[in-house]
This record gives sequence, structure tokens and C-alpha cells, in this order.
Amino acid sequence: MITLQFVRAPGLGSSLISAYERGWPCHVDAVLPDGRLLGARSDVLAGVPAGVQIRPADYEQVSETRRIILTADAQTQLKFWAFLQSKIGAPYDTQAIFAFPFNQDWGSPDSFICSGLQAAALAASGWFPRPLPLPHDMVTPWELLLCLTPWDRAPANSGS
Repeated sequence: MITLQFVRAPGLGSSLISAYERGWPCHVDAVLPDGRLLGARSDVLAGVPAGVQIRPADYEQVSETRRIILTADAQTQLKFWAFLQSKIGAPYDTQAIFAFPFNQDWGSPDSFICSGLQAAALAASGWFPRPLPLPHDMVTPWELLLCLTPWDRAPANSGS
């Protein structure tokens, strides 16, 4: 299984992301087997630097959470986690964020936004049943959630 956690958080940045994408989640992380979260952030939280990092499960206060559980065979899971592990320490892709209002792909292949990192990991693992219609660095958390919802295996009450 591959589990992704989508969240809404208080604050101006989160509100701007949600308003831009016209959806509720402002961030997404992969959930490690021990409950820690692996993802890309632009800020330092819980003493963990910005960029692609592993963070504690409760590193951020959130107002809404939804976990998506995706069925994946062992090889796909290994590829997914190997991709994410190989990106630890990569910088956050600020250019990609600033490109969203212009509908441009200004992303860098060596840096990531939260949803782009997870989309790239799923693509690298071969999980996606069909290619995404956008480059990974142009996928918002809401778009990724909508794309994955048909394959969600989480119980209906898995959110908080």
C-alpha cells in the first residue's frame, strides 16, 4: 500500500493555495510505515529544514486531513519509496509555485513542490494507470487528490 496524506492548514499561504486551486487541501505528504511524513515544504517546521524531508507525524497543525490509500504491489512500493528517499534534501521548487498563476511550467527537475513530488514518485514507480495530463511540477494538491480518489482504498472515515 501507498498512503498519501492531504491536509488543509490555517494560515495565509495555505489559504492562497486552496483559493488558487479551488479545492480544500493545501499540502500532501507520503506516510511512512512508522507514521512519519515525507514531503516537500517551503518552510521550516518542527525544526526540520525546508525542501524534501522526513518530518514527524504531527509537525503541523491542520484543520482537515484525508488519507488516500493506494493498492500497489511490492515492486511498485519499492520504486515509490526509493524515488522519494533519493530526493531527500532536494530544495523546494519556489519557481514552480510562482508559475502557477501564469499557467507556465517553470519547474526544475531537481526541486519539488509537495504535490509534484508525490506525483513524480507515483509516476517513477509505474503506479499511474495513465500519464498525468500535466508535468508533475504543475499538479496542485487538489488535482492530485481528484486524480487518486477513484483508487482510494481507505475506509470512508479515514479523515479527521
